[in-house]
Amino acid sequence: MVKGFHHIALNASDLDKSVEFYKALGLTERVRWGEGDSRAVMMNMGDGGCIEIFGRGEARERVDERFLHLAFKTDDVDGTYQAALDAGAKPMREPCEVAPDGATPVIKMRIAFVYGPDGELLEFFDEH
Repeated sequence: MVKGFHHIALNASDLDKSVEFYKALGLTERVRWGEGDSRAVMMNMGDGGCIEIFGRGEARERVDERFLHLAFKTDDVDGTYQAALDAGAKPMREPCEVAPDGATPVIKMRIAFVYGPDGELLEFFDEH
């Protein structure tokens, strides 16, 4: 049976650049392996969940459109958004408050979106 989320895997056109970007957001390197274009790094998001980044050595278009975005829990959406921009992310949606209509129970969130080093869509999410 499923016990929780473990990781999501990303291909990176520049492994080192992606690792440094995610470190700037507070992730830590958990394990590294391989050589050349077969290198990979597993990065801990702080709650046990990870991002596994593969250095494939080439930019790739999104192959699977079912993957929409990767959301990170944070208690400082604005600060995390700015840290991402400072680390080279491209803005997609500035920090804002949202409360989905008709949600049961009522939920209020502060969110922001950026594009990461390889165009991956990242959300910073605080539920309050």
